[in-house]
Amino acid sequence: MSPILLQGGGAGALFLLFGLLMLLVQLGIIVWIYSDAQQRSDQPAFLWAIVAFLAPLLGLVLYLILGRNR
Repeated sequence: MSPILLQGGGAGALFLLFGLLMLLVQLGIIVWIYSDAQQRSDQPAFLWAIVAFLAPLLGLVLYLILGRNR
């Protein structure tokens, strides 16, 4: 086996692992916002889930500021 093929193999796996972790975090944010909005918001929960899908961190901040009833 060529040494060139063995170089950088760990970096690709690390990048893939980081991408999967970010995907799980994004899905967690979407699910949490949807379930919380069903209980604590006057606006439709699916619209907040769409906002969180399109912009996860911004959607989370906007939901916490504007979406939840006090």
